[in-house]
Amino acid sequence: MEFDSFHQAYPAMLRQLADEPTYRNAPRGFASRETLGVRYVLGEADQRIPVVPARRLNIVFNFAEALWYLSGRDDLDFIAYYAPNMRKYSADGVRLTGTAYGRAMFDPDGGVHQWTAVADELRRDPDSKRAVLQIFRGEEIRVPGNPDVSCTLGLQFLLREGALHCVGFMRANDVYRGMTSDVFSFTLVQELLARELGVPLGTYTHLVGSMHLYEPDHDRAREVLADPAAWEEPAHRFPSMPDGDNWPHVRQVLRYEEHLRRNQLRLDDDLDALGLPGYWAQVVLMFEIHRRVRHDEPVATELLDRLWPLYRELVGQRWPRLSAPALVTR
Repeated sequence: MEFDSFHQAYPAMLRQLADEPTYRNAPRGFASRETLGVRYVLGEADQRIPVVPARRLNIVFNFAEALWYLSGRDDLDFIAYYAPNMRKYSADGVRLTGTAYGRAMFDPDGGVHQWTAVADELRRDPDSKRAVLQIFRGEEIRVPGNPDVSCTLGLQFLLREGALHCVGFMRANDVYRGMTSDVFSFTLVQELLARELGVPLGTYTHLVGSMHLYEPDHDRAREVLADPAAWEEPAHRFPSMPDGDNWPHVRQVLRYEEHLRRNQLRLDDDLDALGLPGYWAQVVLMFEIHRRVRHDEPVATELLDRLWPLYRELVGQRWPRLSAPALVTR
């Protein structure tokens, strides 16, 4: 199947799993509906989110997870701040093994990590089929009772007719929850690499061995499918990453993120002082708003209004209480 955007693909995949699953099973005791060998293509890989009020997408977590990957970290200290329930997947209560995709991408192997090897391969041979970030490791399933086995096998990048395409290979994907995060992160990684190589962004192809919908999420999926916004074009497009090498900006955003996560920094509305392009300054602003929500601090309307319209809409959908007088000031 082919779609222009993930906003179009998401309800289509939800409907397929909710209405026409191939199997019903319960791996490890979790009842689910399942379809095997799912494939779809996004023509605009940077249009990476479903803008559906009923879904209440957590855009702050989406950026946090993608940046966690880009940092190469595997610790819970970072990611569990944004998603505390991820602690249950850690065997030692400190780190995540399978889910920490960034460790696979950026852990040096013989002095060169996979990201550098992939970029160098595409520069040497633009027609290469070898530019792969390998994520799943065979030893993961040899650990009895392993709570955190990688859902993603790997990402392949292909330069074709001057554009950078990406294929994501997944052994399994939760259509309601996990897929929104995975497509967001993988297409952001694709866009980052395209900017680094100085080429246009191509298509993103999502390949899944087992696409599934867990039974506890079935009613939530129905709510999304019943929302008229799921079948309409969003009012705002997802913004494009700045041209050129964005790694210096990523590192700067990660520094701001750590200070905000540790509540060691408070930002007001002077985004220009961050020294970042607007695209990345908006991410830091969302982290600051999230910090205030976490610490029950007032969130000024002026601060919310500094968000770009799409982000303002998504933040309002995720945290409707931001409109309550106790949390918003003028």
